[in-house]
Amino acid sequence: MKTLKFSVLSLLFVASSVFVSCNDDNDEPMVQKPQTITEIAKATPDLSILVSALVKADLAVTLDKPGEYTVFAPTNAAFTAFLKAKGFADLNAVPVPVLKEVLLNHVLMAKVNAADVTTGYVKTMAKGSASATNTLSMYINKGDKVVINGGTANMGATVTAVDIKATNGVIHVVDGVIGLPTIVNAAIANPNFATLVAALTFNPASGFATVLSGTPSSPFTVFAPTNAAFTSFLAETKFAGLKEIPADVLETTLKYHVVTGANVESKALTNGMVVKTFADQNITINLTGGAKITDANDRVSNIVAVDVQCSNGIVHAIDKVLLPKF
Repeated sequence: MKTLKFSVLSLLFVASSVFVSCNDDNDEPMVQKPQTITEIAKATPDLSILVSALVKADLAVTLDKPGEYTVFAPTNAAFTAFLKAKGFADLNAVPVPVLKEVLLNHVLMAKVNAADVTTGYVKTMAKGSASATNTLSMYINKGDKVVINGGTANMGATVTAVDIKATNGVIHVVDGVIGLPTIVNAAIANPNFATLVAALTFNPASGFATVLSGTPSSPFTVFAPTNAAFTSFLAETKFAGLKEIPADVLETTLKYHVVTGANVESKALTNGMVVKTFADQNITINLTGGAKITDANDRVSNIVAVDVQCSNGIVHAIDKVLLPKF
């Protein structure tokens, strides 16, 4: 990772664990007491709204206790933008349960320094409405910058300052408040689902992307084809591109990858399980030799990644587009 400059000079001060000074009475070095995540945030002016939010949600005490946490800390500007975008007059207008889950969506239950960050999914401490037990997934894309959940345009953020060490973990400063991702947010965040996103949004009149962004009919379980899966699908079906697929065919095909009213984690899949999809046609789960799905045309797709938990459902990646009967 390229070194990121701190956006606030005060962070350089509070991140230091030791400093030396002299006074008139004693020439001995003065050693600064090691600080917790909460203490560092309180000492950083540009994190003052974060501190107020933590106190309001009763999480300041949590991040003051011993542990190994990673906190992606939104700046005051990030919080101001979040409140405006959500239509809240101020922090006090945010319901405490909502605020608590949003804040927990910035916390990992493990210390991850900048050098250890890799592209992929991690689990936050937040929960959405889809599952009372499975915490939300966060997609981190490590390039020239570290981008979380697709950046601010997708309810995510970009890391602007790294490795502010605390006694109970580490803080990385971010430029946005990281919202609870829907299934569509999760798809947008991961470049491997770019073609799926294009398919979901290809015909705005269908409203399908809006459905998967909301809560009616949720929770959803989505078997999400990768970009490579769509490339193979287009070659197999002889379509030159998404624009060549009739709108009704594309929508039915997409619905065939969605199960409504259920947040089906991978551990709940059983061999021979028959699952009814949103397209009103079935798929069959096969766990022999790895998790697979057989579609209505006896085509087999491998499940290649599992349990991407979103606020309104769960995503499992597959390596072949499923085809319903037409």
